[in-house]
Amino acid sequence: MLSEELPRIISTKLPGKKAAEIIAKRKQYVPNSVSCVYPVVIDKAQGAIIQDPDGNRFLDWVGGVGVLNVGHAHPKVVAAIKKQSEKYLHGMFNIVTHSGYVDLAEKLATLAPVKKAESGAAKVFFANSGAEVNENAVKIAKAYTKRSNIIVFSGAFHGRTLLTMTMTSKKAYAKDAGPLANGVFRADFPYYYRLPKGIAQEDALDYYLARIKKVFEECASADQIAAMVVEPVQGEGGFIPAPLEWVKAVRKICDENGILLIADEVQSGFGRTGRLFASEYWKEAGVAPDILTTAKSIADGLPLGAVIASKEIMDSVPSGVIGGTFGGNAVACAAGLQVLEIIKEENLIEKSQKMGQRCLATFKEWQTKYPVIGDVRGLGSMVGIEFIKDQQTKAPATDFVKQLIQVCVHKGLILENAGVYGNVVRFLAPLVTTDEQLTVGFSILEESIQELSSKPAVLN
Repeated sequence: MLSEELPRIISTKLPGKKAAEIIAKRKQYVPNSVSCVYPVVIDKAQGAIIQDPDGNRFLDWVGGVGVLNVGHAHPKVVAAIKKQSEKYLHGMFNIVTHSGYVDLAEKLATLAPVKKAESGAAKVFFANSGAEVNENAVKIAKAYTKRSNIIVFSGAFHGRTLLTMTMTSKKAYAKDAGPLANGVFRADFPYYYRLPKGIAQEDALDYYLARIKKVFEECASADQIAAMVVEPVQGEGGFIPAPLEWVKAVRKICDENGILLIADEVQSGFGRTGRLFASEYWKEAGVAPDILTTAKSIADGLPLGAVIASKEIMDSVPSGVIGGTFGGNAVACAAGLQVLEIIKEENLIEKSQKMGQRCLATFKEWQTKYPVIGDVRGLGSMVGIEFIKDQQTKAPATDFVKQLIQVCVHKGLILENAGVYGNVVRFLAPLVTTDEQLTVGFSILEESIQELSSKPAVLN
């Protein structure tokens, strides 16, 4: 089975002949802004392995950027898709009710770690992507609070729609797309590895809380803020877990001021962090979010996203304000129901914990051997390695990471970068990755780090 294979490069150069033809055609017909730095064309895939049309096999540590937690083309998901597609493909949910939407909503309402308020019940709204559910979560928060502003954080990524690219921190994603949305204010995310100069570690929490209060002073008073939107683990920002002490303090600020706390779990959901949702760690500490958004791995590659909140919050939205033609598509919901079953049946939560522990132990060992590694951090199997030029200045080794990605892919390992400076390698391998595949991936990555570290010019 392809899912059990190891990476293997048989072409004399990448891309191979057949893949090169497809990539050339891509350049002819697809906008340059939809860029790709990888010499990889997918012909078939299963588990954590991608095979290209020339027969090269790649170990996938990106997983469609967090979309494939249960692996490429899981047989049970494929079977569920086939079964549903033979019945009907689509029924617009404002016109006809279909059981897949209702059943998946029931499961997520039960499983999501959101505050349930007086009724003890939650409700679920489906859309098609992470950006869509984040935008709708803000609309829902505004409807409930009757307030017009939100707070987001440095390093955040929430999408590329007009509102969500305003919410997203890196403005390279909004180049020439202004003017951006109003009522979006930004505070500093607690990035303890890169504390501002002069701030001691013991003062870090107070510093970051003061940055939130500065928003209240200079942008909008607390009673005009509808929500704060937080990624439990920042994705694009560099795989930075939100410190629990900070989350507790933010939850307290929200409660004292009637502000809703939105957990953006588009990338961190469905077992990635060693819980079904990362904000379960928050709930265990008594600080559950009011609204949770999720997408990516919800349906193993089919377009689907969800907003989950208490009945009181959801039912505050006027009729017609949220909705859409394709949200909660029948085939996507069938896949989503099967994903939840697979996570349970194959013990992927436990596997995520074990795989993450192995990654952290291995990467931290490398940190003691290779000065180019500045920090290793993560939650469950959502792990980041931050590369630097100098241990004292922590200057980001952006070019090193760019070259590392290319060296690794030519050896059969697909990696992706992240971080404000693009100097973080993120680990997002499918949770069904075998132990042997993980070992081989470690070998390729360490060998590539050694190879590049021996070239001083790469770090200058």
